Amino acid sequence: MTPSLFEACKKAVHVITSDGEILKAGQASMFVLEKIGYPAWLVRPFRLPPLIWLTEFGYRFVANHRGFFGKFLFTNYE
Repeated sequence: MTPSLFEACKKAVHVITSDGEILKAGQASMFVLEKIGYPAWLVRPFRLPPLIWLTEFGYRFVANHRGFFGKFLFTNYE
């Protein structure tokens, strides 16, 4: 991992595909959702304009408010 990639990973999730393409933020999230089994017909439209713009906006919004979302969405229920 290069130092610049290390710094970029602090701001957004990154995926390096098997063919070497680097995806980040919303694109990476949609790629992962498809790979873990979400239906392609549901995920793929969100990787193309104009829906990718909404995907990226949503990703940025959640990323910029991690503390708030983490507090309510990722709590331990024990």
